[in-house]
Amino acid sequence: MTPEYQPQNGTSWQVRMIQVFVVVAAVLLVFVGLTSVARNLASGIQNESTSTIAVESGLEVAFVIESGSPARVIANDLAAAGLVADAVDFQAAVRSQGVANQLQAGSYVIATGTDLDDVIGILLAGPDPTNVYTVTVVEGLTIDAVLASLAEQTPHTVAQFESQLSSGAVTSRYLPEETPEGSDDLARWEGLFAPDTYEFSVVATPAEILSRMADTLAQRMSDADWSWLQALDLDAYDGLIIASLIEKEAKLDEERPVIASVIANRLVDGIALQIDATIIYALGVNSGEVTLADLEVDSPYNTYLYPGLPPTPIGGVRVASIEAAASPADTDFYYYVLIDNDGTHGFSRTLEEHNQKKEAAKEAGVLTP
Repeated sequence: MTPEYQPQNGTSWQVRMIQVFVVVAAVLLVFVGLTSVARNLASGIQNESTSTIAVESGLEVAFVIESGSPARVIANDLAAAGLVADAVDFQAAVRSQGVANQLQAGSYVIATGTDLDDVIGILLAGPDPTNVYTVTVVEGLTIDAVLASLAEQTPHTVAQFESQLSSGAVTSRYLPEETPEGSDDLARWEGLFAPDTYEFSVVATPAEILSRMADTLAQRMSDADWSWLQALDLDAYDGLIIASLIEKEAKLDEERPVIASVIANRLVDGIALQIDATIIYALGVNSGEVTLADLEVDSPYNTYLYPGLPPTPIGGVRVASIEAAASPADTDFYYYVLIDNDGTHGFSRTLEEHNQKKEAAKEAGVLTP
């Protein structure tokens, strides 16, 4: 029988020393690791807070603060425009001065290299009225009319605006990839600029003007819920097309959701929309009435000949039309006709009801016999 091994006293002491050494080494490794991480984080924070954009001093830059923009967004926009060296420093400055909520919305012209405190002073004072002008684009205009209106109200020409659209300087998430058959490339931009009254700086470029209008339209579209279109394999752009039809057909805001319901019901049942406004768009001229001969125009915008929606919107749309297109009323109407000169329509479930209302409108002098 082999006796059990009995460790000597010296061996036990050496084991304990080795254990202590291992523990100390592990602690040192953790400390070194944490120190390295801390240095990296500090370096990252320093780099973020001191990041600058090299911009030549003395350049006049157009800068816009949208209504309701928080100081954080303003700071980031200023840094991106090269008007402040550090967004974090700007935020810290306006907070220390207690003016973070007092920065004025509007359009500015600020020179690069302006002292930080002076930039804050400019934004607290508000836009200089001599450095800005307003532009109003009304609802329902075609893209050609929109550009003509902008040319009348700004220092820029129609050709300059068109060149920015064709060059790719202006973008929109809703811009179709293909040009509609029989149309020029400008038709892709139909309906993508939000009608409204805007304030622009005197140095705003054509691209900046168009981009702001396109961004405004995109934001309004993103605020709406377009889920009802999914069942028809349609998307938000199709919703914009529907909104443009409503814009042309409705005169009264309370009727917009009802007209939207007629369009929705016809789309669901695969019935041609037969909307006169699309014929007028296809013809390119509004003679005041749509004739039987007009209904034969061979165009993808002819909703009498071609089922479904036209390939693009047929004009600019207001918010109320977007909201109506996104949330049609729940009706079983398939027809509507103008029955009063104030813009009131009569809505019908059947063609017979519709024809009766149409005849009554003719007798009342609302429609041409």
